[in-house]
Amino acid sequence: MAVEGDPRASANRSLGDAVDDLPIFNVDNLQSNIKSIYYSRTFLSIIGGAIAGIWGFTGLTGFIFYFIVMAVASLSLAAKAKFSVHAYFDSWSRILVDGIFGGLMSFVLFWTFAYDIVHIF
Repeated sequence: MAVEGDPRASANRSLGDAVDDLPIFNVDNLQSNIKSIYYSRTFLSIIGGAIAGIWGFTGLTGFIFYFIVMAVASLSLAAKAKFSVHAYFDSWSRILVDGIFGGLMSFVLFWTFAYDIVHIF
């Protein structure tokens, strides 16, 4: 049993206070929010690829356009969350970098498809 002057009691108390400071997330809501990010990034990858193909971007300019679209998407998602990301996600990296490279293949597919239809055929 720990008494008030016991160093073990203060160590346990500080450990208990640290546990109380941890944010609590509803797993279902967190997964739903993460799915929304992936869906929106995939949709924007498809739309961005079609636009890049129609505008005739080739080479590095198309990839730069993709990363600009993803940066705008990240900023828009943060603005939608009113920049209080920790209320909806467990870290800023969920909004800033998660799913960026997942939509790259969709972007390239629709980029080349739209480019071929508009500029080659």
